[in-house]
Amino acid sequence: MPHTTGVRKRKVAVLGASGTVGQRFISLLAGHPWFEISALTTSGAKAGKRYGDVTAWLLGEDMPPEVADMRVETTRGDLDAEICFSALPSEAAEEWEAALAKAGHHVFSNVKTHRMDDDVPLILAEVNPEHANALDVQRRNRGWTGSIVTNGNCSAITFTLAAAPLHLAFGIEQVVVTTLQALSGAGYPGVPSLDALDNVIPFIGEEEEKMEQETKKFLGSWDGTSFKDAEFPFSAHCNRVSVRDGHTVTVSAALRGRPGLREVTLAMRAFKGRPQELGLPSAPKQPIVVRDERDRPQPIRDRMAGNGMSVVVGRVREDPVLGLKFVVLGHNTIRGAAGASVLNAELLAAEGCLGA
Repeated sequence: MPHTTGVRKRKVAVLGASGTVGQRFISLLAGHPWFEISALTTSGAKAGKRYGDVTAWLLGEDMPPEVADMRVETTRGDLDAEICFSALPSEAAEEWEAALAKAGHHVFSNVKTHRMDDDVPLILAEVNPEHANALDVQRRNRGWTGSIVTNGNCSAITFTLAAAPLHLAFGIEQVVVTTLQALSGAGYPGVPSLDALDNVIPFIGEEEEKMEQETKKFLGSWDGTSFKDAEFPFSAHCNRVSVRDGHTVTVSAALRGRPGLREVTLAMRAFKGRPQELGLPSAPKQPIVVRDERDRPQPIRDRMAGNGMSVVVGRVREDPVLGLKFVVLGHNTIRGAAGASVLNAELLAAEGCLGA
């Protein structure tokens, strides 16, 4: 049953509303049962103008008409919103996310700026909801009534959601992954067409480091005073490929006890988390979809599983080096970005972490 008892509608702002992830936030929040878009912010040059007049809408569906008529604002501390969803550029996030939390706003950030801070939870809602307990320490440390909660890098989210039940059931000893990352992950206009077409770009700045660090924070623990990262060797190769949406990650992993393939797939299929228990509005019924076909997952066929909020696993098989290998696909701007932030906000609202 959907968890609606006692959850009131809250005003929300989208920061960096004209970019790719900002637009995805708007798409997910339009008509949301718990959240109402009350403010949109972009660069100062666009302030005061209609959102529909200053935004090149990039998504497949039409721009929500109620949003098109809204006037764009500059980011500032007195926005008319309890919750701020941040898709700001990194420099602007450095300036504004803490300022907004200090002003009493609850900031749910898709930006890397605060992900690895000692008192800022990096949350993947099904995997580590208990990390939200760090907010009490964050507020005490920083002397503010608001909060900052982050979601991770798009590839880290995709991999971690698939890996979490394996780490929980068996324990991960070591992992090597290779990513095939969609062009939309680079924003708009993003990678020039002559660089992307007929090509694979084997470097994405800071991506491998973010994936390696954030995965261990996701799968680690909160001991009441600090985060303790999961401890296992992790190596990532990250590549940009000519796909519009959907990040594919090929995984080779060593698990404790060397479980069989049936045990692995059963653990993935059975995995559900707090969002599913609560019936949160954005939660997929099945966070991990396991396909048995030999040629799945594929971005064009599988990226919208669970309305883009599920990850799809396939090709689960024995690895002669580490023991297990599989492929996982996730929608990078939905589950890997805006959708993860919205689900985090739903979770914390339902759990009473954002005040009455």
